[in-house]
Amino acid sequence: MASDHASLVNPADETIVLGPITIRFLNTGANSNGSMAMFELSVPAGKGLPAPTHYHDAYEETVYGLEGILTWTVDGEPITISNGESMCIRRGAVHRFDNLDSVDAKVLCVVTPAIVGPEYFRETAVILKAAAGGPPDKQKMGEIMVRHGLIPVPPIKA
Repeated sequence: MASDHASLVNPADETIVLGPITIRFLNTGANSNGSMAMFELSVPAGKGLPAPTHYHDAYEETVYGLEGILTWTVDGEPITISNGESMCIRRGAVHRFDNLDSVDAKVLCVVTPAIVGPEYFRETAVILKAAAGGPPDKQKMGEIMVRHGLIPVPPIKA
C-alpha cells in the first residue's frame, strides 16, 4: 500500500524560469482533481514580478514564507512575508510582489481552485525570453494573463 501513496509525492515536480525568478511546481490541477495548484516561488534580491500588477476573480492565492522577505502589494498596501508568515490574497484583490531586500526570497504559493498552472508560466517564459532582458510585449503578456484568469491592471488595450 505504501507504493500506492509514493506515486502521489511531488507528482508535478517541474521548474520554470522566468528571467531571474524560478517557479517550481509541486502540485497542479491535473493531479489534484482541479482543487489546488502549489508552487515554490524563488525571487532574487532586488527583483520583482515580471508581469503587470493584476487580480484574479476565480481563485484565491495563499502565500507562505520559506526564506528571506518578499513584499506583496495588495490593494495598494505593502505586506511583507517572511519565514513562517502567511496571507491569503482574496479574489479581486489587486496585487504584485517585489523582493526589496538584499537576500533572495522563497515563498510557497497555493492557488485554490487550480485555475492557473504551469501552462501560464511556460507561456510567460517564452514572452520574457523573446524580450531578451528588455520589457516584455505588453499586449502578448496581457493576452496570456487573461487566457489564464489573471486580469492586468491597468487593462492592456487592444
